[in-house]
Amino acid sequence: MMERKCILAPSLLAADFGRLGEQVQTVAQAGAEYIHIDVMDGMFVPSISFGMPVIASIRPWTDKVFDVHMMVEEPGRYAADMKKAGADLLCVHQEACRHLDRTIQQIKDLGMKAGVALNPATSLEVLDYILPQVDMVLLMSVNPGFGGQKFLPYTLTKVRKLRERILQQGLDVDIQVDGGIGPGNARQVVEAGANILVAGSAVFGGDAAENTRRLVELITGES
Repeated sequence: MMERKCILAPSLLAADFGRLGEQVQTVAQAGAEYIHIDVMDGMFVPSISFGMPVIASIRPWTDKVFDVHMMVEEPGRYAADMKKAGADLLCVHQEACRHLDRTIQQIKDLGMKAGVALNPATSLEVLDYILPQVDMVLLMSVNPGFGGQKFLPYTLTKVRKLRERILQQGLDVDIQVDGGIGPGNARQVVEAGANILVAGSAVFGGDAAENTRRLVELITGES
């Protein structure tokens, strides 16, 4: 079994929007390797967050991976613009893509890594034909659209099953988990098989640098 690097991806949805660039720099310097950016369109999810101009404006603040989570209908429409704005990894929802295979290929053709996200109640079976083509699968551990929700415990079973499937097929695919992650469950999620953890409130609710360091230690097992 290949040892996968464990990565913390602070979610900017919970950051102070008046100091976004500064907050990105703070968590990057404290050990976060991905910056998780939730793009919401008010259609796929009820909320509206931010888009390309905001992403482009914070890009100069860090060279860390911009992990852009597209919670929008037919996200392929924005793939080229997201690349221009500075996205390194574009993750699209299976539930939001009419032609998922084409969208994944479009993202890769633009030179970005491609991820596919599943809502909590979406079965892993929808990945049967697409799994070998993606770099990452994001398993939502809350229903998407709002920050600060509680982690859904059955997600752990889903993570274990997905990791087994990836290993059985000999694939090189990351598993990201997003929703309700904090010091109380981060290690448990990693032990289930995830290696990229998204945390919003647990990072930006208080001392962002200290919270980042603590979570990185928890998920990597290093102090």
